[in-house]
Amino acid sequence: MTSSTSRGPAEAIWNSAEKKGYSGTALLVRRKPANVFVGIGAAAHDREGRVLAAEYPNFWLVNVYQPNSQRGLTRLAYRTTEWDPAFLAFLRRLERKGKPVVFCGDLNVAHAEIDLANPKSNRRNAGFTDEERTNFSKLLSRGFVDTFREFEKGPGHYTWWSQMGDCRARNIGWRVDYFVVSEKLKPALKLAWISAQVMGSDHCPVGLQLG
Repeated sequence: MTSSTSRGPAEAIWNSAEKKGYSGTALLVRRKPANVFVGIGAAAHDREGRVLAAEYPNFWLVNVYQPNSQRGLTRLAYRTTEWDPAFLAFLRRLERKGKPVVFCGDLNVAHAEIDLANPKSNRRNAGFTDEERTNFSKLLSRGFVDTFREFEKGPGHYTWWSQMGDCRARNIGWRVDYFVVSEKLKPALKLAWISAQVMGSDHCPVGLQLG
């Protein structure tokens, strides 16, 4: 994400999971935040290192790695009835501190059918269940904006591709990585994009410019 803040040497802020090599989040910042929250303040959700929140003069920046519902949907109930409500409540608490929120990361959900290449064959698969999609719709209806869809309404734009079957070269992917902002920031949106040409991972970078 880019903004009008001044730049300095990059600083890393980490939130590691208790289980080594599993989940975790990090922020690389050029302007030191006024405050940093590690986790959402709930022990039941914070052991996996999934949230970092940094306070800046005009907004909160939240990095999140939302839980995957897993093969066989073994974590679907946790994801949709425990995590999703708790994370939304956390965003609301930040907003009540007087600043809008920008949150970004792997949300582990393709919101609409245009957000993955094969919606029919992936119904009831993790990341494309009715429950996950409905919860994301509810979040957006509570005053949040999917920034990429403010600039691009069409299909074929993805941020993750399976490493099997040459999926990336064939652009058989999913859009699961997002920048989402509080409705209050909508007038400040200048650009949101997906850098699908950047290699090195089964995900690609996404970006946001505020003005």
